[in-house]
Amino acid sequence: MTGFIISTGIVAWTWSIAVKSHLPLLDPLRFAAALGVAIFHQMFWSWAWTSIGVPGFERTVAADVIYPSAAAFTWFGWVGVEIFFVISGFVIANSASTSSPGAFLLGRALRLYPAVWVCATATLLVLLLSGSGPATDVIVPYLHAMLMVPKGVTGQWLDEVYWTLAAETAFYGLVFCAMLTRKITLRHLAFGLTIYSAIFNAVALVVLSCTTPSDLPYLIMLMFRVPCAAFLLTHGCFFALGIWLFISANRRLTALEQVAVAVTCLSGAAEIYFFASFLLTSVPAIADQSALVPVMVWAAAVLLIALAAIRSRRSAGIPAPESPAYLRTLGLITYPLYLTHNVIGAAIIRALVDAGLDATSALWIALGLLVLVCWVICTKIEPAVRSALMQALAYYGRLPEGRPALRRPALARGLRLPRPVPVKVNVAMS
Repeated sequence: MTGFIISTGIVAWTWSIAVKSHLPLLDPLRFAAALGVAIFHQMFWSWAWTSIGVPGFERTVAADVIYPSAAAFTWFGWVGVEIFFVISGFVIANSASTSSPGAFLLGRALRLYPAVWVCATATLLVLLLSGSGPATDVIVPYLHAMLMVPKGVTGQWLDEVYWTLAAETAFYGLVFCAMLTRKITLRHLAFGLTIYSAIFNAVALVVLSCTTPSDLPYLIMLMFRVPCAAFLLTHGCFFALGIWLFISANRRLTALEQVAVAVTCLSGAAEIYFFASFLLTSVPAIADQSALVPVMVWAAAVLLIALAAIRSRRSAGIPAPESPAYLRTLGLITYPLYLTHNVIGAAIIRALVDAGLDATSALWIALGLLVLVCWVICTKIEPAVRSALMQALAYYGRLPEGRPALRRPALARGLRLPRPVPVKVNVAMS
């Protein structure tokens, strides 16, 4: 009940902020989602995961602290991942509509790889220093992380949060292939992902209603949620919704497209409800909570993005306000914070607890330290790595150029736009 009240408050607060504020809101939304995931892992998953008797839910470093009294406020923080995916669909659609295939691919690589290289290396060092296992057990996962290669159904992640990168890279690859065809547009891609993912999530919801977590069909559906993220089965609807929201920022949606948006929303709600029901059934500490809580939190975030998109379309031709530097910085911190909070954050908490701090103080100090470290990463280290990578690419080969002006409308026609229209909403790159 407490979580339900909180989620209702979040919806009301989101609506108020989105209507009254003229500040770009997607950067702080991304940061809030990352912080929610971090709090979920450190204040709930760090101890509640032992209740899960399902293979595949592994932990590498545990903080060895328990916060059961906070479970009602922290158990649904994982829904920040689904919020990330919607924002990613929005941002990638914007990028793809104004880029050539080569420039798009280069932009994604320059955005993702520097942070992954820094954060994965830091995670590897923490794992080795914490004695989590022999070095040979983490070398292959480390190489997978550095190359952003999905591990497949079997194998270990360097850190369990890296599974989302498999879904992200699959989506980027899908967009890149669509751009190469010059015939498949973002609109086509959104329709395809909408139908593809909706079918799977509908089947998952039926399985949920007819089985229990101990039944094989239920476990099969559950296991597809994370190890097969690269197939976009369960999460494709979130990327599709992001694309639809981008299109709505540029023009009014047709009746058929509005139906597709409704389908993606229902599909996303079904995916969230499915996993939330699994947690509520499997973790006794939250048995009295409602599976609708994470659905409502996600819906509030989607509402915020949708209102920002509508406001963007209505203000077409009016110069967009510059995003304050501090909001932009929050958006940039999000990515390294997400990659480091689990293993590195847990290691910091454990060190602080061993030094005599109480668990709650250790948690908030660790999060504060991580935010500070991630600020250094995104403002100092990442740009240096990105610059070195650009110089290497420029030295060894010709960098791809932007899409020539005469070729740009080819992609925009699928969006039914006269030309690619830059979105007025100020967003951080995904």
